[in-house]
Amino acid sequence: MAPGILVEESQHTGTSPQLIKRNDEAPRHIFPDGVRTSGQHPPLYDVLKPYSAFPKHITGPTVWQASEFKSNPERWIHPFTSSEIEELSQAADAFIASGTPLTGISKENFPLPTFSQTLSGLRDDLLNAKGFILFKNFPTHLWSTEKTAVAYLGLGTYLGYPVSQNGRGHVLGHVKDVGDDPTQIHAVRIYRTAARQFFHADDSDIVGLLCLHRAKEGGESDIVSVHRVWNVLQEEHPDVAELLTKPIWYFDRKGEVSDGQEEFIRQPVVYLENGGKGRLYCKWDPYYVRSLKRFEERGVVPPLSDEQKRAMDILENVCQRESLHMILEVGDIQFVSNAHLLHARTAYRDFAPPAPRRHLMRLWLATPEGEGGWALPMPDSHEKKRGGVQVNDTPPRAPLDAE
Repeated sequence: MAPGILVEESQHTGTSPQLIKRNDEAPRHIFPDGVRTSGQHPPLYDVLKPYSAFPKHITGPTVWQASEFKSNPERWIHPFTSSEIEELSQAADAFIASGTPLTGISKENFPLPTFSQTLSGLRDDLLNAKGFILFKNFPTHLWSTEKTAVAYLGLGTYLGYPVSQNGRGHVLGHVKDVGDDPTQIHAVRIYRTAARQFFHADDSDIVGLLCLHRAKEGGESDIVSVHRVWNVLQEEHPDVAELLTKPIWYFDRKGEVSDGQEEFIRQPVVYLENGGKGRLYCKWDPYYVRSLKRFEERGVVPPLSDEQKRAMDILENVCQRESLHMILEVGDIQFVSNAHLLHARTAYRDFAPPAPRRHLMRLWLATPEGEGGWALPMPDSHEKKRGGVQVNDTPPRAPLDAE
């Protein structure tokens, strides 16, 4: 797509034609590597598949049950070795000494000559197999916050390209209760509260969470195989499975939109790849579906039907029943696929001051189609920094704490 070309979006989105900028030719005085996060997009409606095209039963390494891993932690837990930590430490020290802004970090300026081979296999496992890993013993207690952030982001670049996670341009996010009201779901992102997070997927291919401080109670993690959930739904509730394939679900964008974009997106919950391996993937967050009251009152979005409400309840219940539970300790890093896993978090309560609040550093990582990523029915499937949240030309930022 050439810079400044007019793209006829009405065939896909129902909106008027608009000027689309090339995200891989973004101004370098704003985006250090010249690549802008693509942001949220409606799907390409004309390539979405009907329910009849979806598999009745999925097999393979992406389908797993929690029982497979509960008694076999070696299959999904990787304690960092001393040599891996030393490589990360040396790369982080050299990066800091270079004076390069943290938003400009990449594999090229964060070399991991030996550990990178392990990470290559892990990336393939995240994309094409079980879809998760838990690293342990990251030395947050020994390193400064800056060095921790550099090493964590540098590690992430071997799995994908960091993308913006919110309208502020944060490529280094912070999961922390900053006092936002979780009942105001039309305006508040739940990761900035202590409220429960239902099973969902983030707007990126991979999400990473590094635990800096634990809560006094709660804040525990659950993950589930979407393909396992799909098989259960097909067996027990095929009507729900069919409803999830229909592009009748409206997702709120909570005001994080660029000029000229709609404030919500109509889409299915589950898709089939547009080519590639033809796999089923899921894009879901019930908070973003339940927060549309203001649009319903204006008559621009239909209210949820009874069938949709029932489907949401059944989906959550099956996810809970099939999930693997884990507790992130300080120094743990969890990486999870957003294509074929959903994840959740229990509500939590922090220690009283002056003890630190629960705090996780978060990464959203993109894996474009041309570099082994899934073939998504989205207009940005081939873009380097596909997905994420991008508002106009908001520059990328990597704050060292929640803002």
